[in-house]
Amino acid sequence: MQYTHFGTTGLNVSRLCLGCMTYGEPSRGKHAWTLPEESSRPLIKQAIDAGINFFDTANSYSDGSSEEIVGKVLREYLARDKYVLATKVFFPLPDLKGGLSRASILQSIDDSLRRLGTDYVDLLQIHRWDYDTPIEETLEALNDVVKAGKARFIGASSMHAAQFKQALDIQQQQGWAPFVSMQDQYNLIQREEEKEMHPLCVERNIAVLPWSPLARGRLTRPWGETTARSVSDEVIPTLYGDTEEADAKIAERVEKIAADHGVPRAQIALAWILNKPAVTAPIIGASRAGHLEDAIAALDIALSIEEIAELEMAYQPHQATGFK
Repeated sequence: MQYTHFGTTGLNVSRLCLGCMTYGEPSRGKHAWTLPEESSRPLIKQAIDAGINFFDTANSYSDGSSEEIVGKVLREYLARDKYVLATKVFFPLPDLKGGLSRASILQSIDDSLRRLGTDYVDLLQIHRWDYDTPIEETLEALNDVVKAGKARFIGASSMHAAQFKQALDIQQQQGWAPFVSMQDQYNLIQREEEKEMHPLCVERNIAVLPWSPLARGRLTRPWGETTARSVSDEVIPTLYGDTEEADAKIAERVEKIAADHGVPRAQIALAWILNKPAVTAPIIGASRAGHLEDAIAALDIALSIEEIAELEMAYQPHQATGFK
């Protein structure tokens, strides 16, 4: 496993972060494709054995059961100072209104810590921008969470670069704990973050944690082929439903270069994103052992300048998605 510094912090994280949305009781929340504890456990253990020390979940994943499963398994196999644990706040739960008001943030962090079975998280992220709460209220509450020792650092996810800059500037002006990371949608068929967000993150030394680095699996299999998740995941059409023709051409190039290397498509798509200087650690999902094996193998793939150009040449501007 390879490791890297996490932005301006003293944390060292694996170049791959295990995204834990996949792990949660299917009967809780909106995602029937998630894996219960008995199926999640071996995959989390496989990640640990491979040297992954960075785990990302959210309070809203499977109505909190993702946090419960992930926290339980990590406690069994690792001392608390041996892993970096991230969670999020924004979306509502049966017992939580949601949003980023002070009340919601303070309740959410306490509930997350209880479910995770820990005294603190390394990274508390705002899952989306809250248009109904003054940003100053949100940022002061997050600062208080850090001062209380319940989160070591705070991060953000999926917003416009102008919004992120506004928040960073307010934090600097007020002397509040700053955002140290940005978790954004970024992959070969959705590269809009290269225009403004990534330059801002490089300028401010913000860690970049791309979610959906394989475009919800669209870059890993023949174009048009479906899976149980792709059929039932209501988010996919909102992310990639309007750009099928252009995206298919990119997927064809992934297939060709994967064939040239003699490796699965997923390894090429991940090798491309790992090559980007702005990227700290992509958030990888794994619902079976082969997914983790492909992700780890991607760390050792060196793409040529010509191959990178071939992968990128078919890209056409996309509407920015995933903000809501």
